[in-house]
Amino acid sequence: MRVTVSRKAHFNAAHRLYRKDWPDQRNDAVFGKCNNPSFHGHNYDLIVSVTGEIDQETGYVLDVKILKDLIKSKIEDAFDHKNLNVDVPEFQDLNPTAENIVVVIFNKLRPHLAANLDLEITLYETPRNFVTYSGK
Repeated sequence: MRVTVSRKAHFNAAHRLYRKDWPDQRNDAVFGKCNNPSFHGHNYDLIVSVTGEIDQETGYVLDVKILKDLIKSKIEDAFDHKNLNVDVPEFQDLNPTAENIVVVIFNKLRPHLAANLDLEITLYETPRNFVTYSGK
């Protein structure tokens, strides 16, 4: 029996959507207000879901405390109250769109989970705008 366990987390971060190799006019046309040279911020909500078989000995798919600590150390500590473009190495040459952020989060967490567990990340940039990634 496969069950999904989820943990919700939160972080605040600033970013600017733009391409360094594009002129300002093209960045403005494509990214609009999100291209603000002074950056802008979001209150991101994150849902990390792990799917797997229930361990018959513990009754867990994954101990939620392990998931909580993993999210804190790998994501919240790295992203919270940071300027993604400036402070987070993964975005030095990667535009920090919600799509790219969710893939980076997945890649930061995946190596710390057993291979028999599936991982899915849902990232809310606003209450109505969100992206989901499961490594496929």
